[in-house]
Amino acid sequence: MNQGSDRLPSYRLENVNPVFPGNGNAARRVLWLMTKTFAWLIFFLTLTIGLNAQLQQACSLIGQTPQTAFPVCGTSAFIQSTVPYCGIKEIPVPGCSGVQGVTYLDLNPYWYKFTCFSTGTLGFTITPNDLGDDYDWQLFDITGHDPSEVFTNPGLFVCGNWSGSSGLTGAAAQGVGKVQCASDPRAGVPTFSKWPTIIKGHQYLLIVSHFTISQSGYSLSFGGGSASITDTVQPHLKSVYASCDGKQLYVRLNKKMKCSSLATNGSDFKIGAGAANVIAASGGDCSLGFDLDSLHLSLDQPLPPGQYTLVAQDGTDNNTLLDNCATPIPVGEQVSFSVLPLQPTPMDSVQPLSCKPGFVRLIFRKLIDCHSIAIDGSDFSIAGNLPVTITGAAGDCSNGLTDHIDLQLSSPIYMAGIYQVTLKTGSDGNSIIDECGQETPAGATVGFQSYDTVSAAINFLVHWGCRQDSIFLQNNGGPSIISWQWDFQDLPGSNLQNPTVIYNEFGDKTIHLTVSNGVCSDSAAVLVSLDNALKSDFETQALLCPADKASFVNHSTGHIAGWNWNFGDGTFDTNEMPNDHNYPNNPMADKYYPVTLTVTDSLGCSDTATRIVKKLHSCVIAVPNAFTPNGDGINDYLYPLNAFKADNLIFRVYNRYGQLVFETTDWTRRWDGTLGGKPQGPGTFVWTLQYTDHDTGQRVVQKGSSVLIR
Repeated sequence: MNQGSDRLPSYRLENVNPVFPGNGNAARRVLWLMTKTFAWLIFFLTLTIGLNAQLQQACSLIGQTPQTAFPVCGTSAFIQSTVPYCGIKEIPVPGCSGVQGVTYLDLNPYWYKFTCFSTGTLGFTITPNDLGDDYDWQLFDITGHDPSEVFTNPGLFVCGNWSGSSGLTGAAAQGVGKVQCASDPRAGVPTFSKWPTIIKGHQYLLIVSHFTISQSGYSLSFGGGSASITDTVQPHLKSVYASCDGKQLYVRLNKKMKCSSLATNGSDFKIGAGAANVIAASGGDCSLGFDLDSLHLSLDQPLPPGQYTLVAQDGTDNNTLLDNCATPIPVGEQVSFSVLPLQPTPMDSVQPLSCKPGFVRLIFRKLIDCHSIAIDGSDFSIAGNLPVTITGAAGDCSNGLTDHIDLQLSSPIYMAGIYQVTLKTGSDGNSIIDECGQETPAGATVGFQSYDTVSAAINFLVHWGCRQDSIFLQNNGGPSIISWQWDFQDLPGSNLQNPTVIYNEFGDKTIHLTVSNGVCSDSAAVLVSLDNALKSDFETQALLCPADKASFVNHSTGHIAGWNWNFGDGTFDTNEMPNDHNYPNNPMADKYYPVTLTVTDSLGCSDTATRIVKKLHSCVIAVPNAFTPNGDGINDYLYPLNAFKADNLIFRVYNRYGQLVFETTDWTRRWDGTLGGKPQGPGTFVWTLQYTDHDTGQRVVQKGSSVLIR
């Protein structure tokens, strides 16, 4: 059922309870709807049931969780024809979460992952199949983080849009703000946010959340920004090693490649010289995601010790392996490997470290027997620039074997340094034993390098101005920082370490900074209040009768240090609120006086406002005894003169037959001597005038006659 703009706008916004899917304004709207018609009651119950169904179902399909996200390459377009119901986890949205009780959930989501290969802006568009549907999204920088941290770590936030409005959404140059919070769809909150700047080498996750209670899908397309998310690294076979019995090959690739491009019958590969045939292939991560970086190949017979080559070829699926940009491993590419007589597996390498690592991952050429790993970490010791100890060790023990061992550290390594891991005999009486039953001799070592953490702390100094303010920004977050990305909201950003930003409009300005040393990154924000706007404004009477005095009400704003009133008659005042002012009378003509107020602040800035006061020569209300409507601009109309203070006025004109020819309640609306657009002949016309005197409150009734002269 497509609810369009009439769906309840608030069950995403507020904490859901068993009775109403919202509170505050949303609950009031629900109650209003329930009182309108029984049909609206059914509508409300349908929405509640649909919401509860979504909130009670965990997201378990591939692509619905951060760990199983779709890999993105370049301007790839994704078509989701349907969106299954699910969603139970809250997502932190900095600047939005918790405001007015609002929470944000992964409602009916799909996730997408990509790497930035060239720093720049990222643009994308989400187009609902039903333009009445409301889709939301949020972008995370997960560099060095587990994807599941998107549910707990607000620091991974890059930008997002949770607007309640329906239709197209995404990130674009003309987008508004870094994030749009949840809203009533009637509020017209923008659905496009300002496209973010993404950083080369960083990994990102994008969630597309389907708020509307329907399963209608969408399309997602990337493009328009200056950043590149197209992987230009060519796919290749990286390494191969054989199992102990020579019947299994374990292949590593140089990058992630599509599971769908792997022929499971093993026909994508052959053994050089025909020593054996590959009869089956499987990807290590394909049961949990869309791409793989390692393979398991089964052979029809064991390979004896010796040197061999594994060769890539087009399989029965008509391709070799394809990366996420659909680039194939070249046909004929080969990698050499050895089938060795049984011997211990050496310490191989350390997986590149993330920022402030709490563990070190050791990589081995052969699988290690998990039962040989001392869980207290006593098989290993560590030494380096700073004191740190190993408190535990474990592998990813599928079928009792693992190709890596994670060493848990007593504390994260926050500073740059060189470290060495040494293998020793552990508390279990051995070092480590590989899948072939061979123990690696104690004393083997492997080294690694750690990196400094960085800080995006912002220092600033404001240079105050009269028409614009300059903010001098500074970051001293560490000598290893190689990139600074400043976001100034609606102004162009900067990649300088210490930039200056100039604002021509005053008010609160939020400045964001993201820094990185290529491994560690950090983000910070600062609110700068540019409250030095100065505006002169005052209120006074536009018209004054001869006996009236002018009064003034000062509405000026800013940090005002001085006031200068010029009343236009050669007199002045420097008080904030001047006394009533008496202008001289001129019995012959009206007089105009320009009144100005100039305000100044402590910076020497000033602003001036001007109002015109008209001093009338007379406020005696009278109707002329003759008028000449000939268009010469002199005495062309009949009306009550000087009726400035006539309240509830009624003015009527009659011809000699008693016919009403003109009537008005606005004294400035004048009779031009016509009736129904036809000029009346010369003669005498009778008039009546009624009004209430504004000053005395007395009701006045007058009548008389005037002569129309042609």
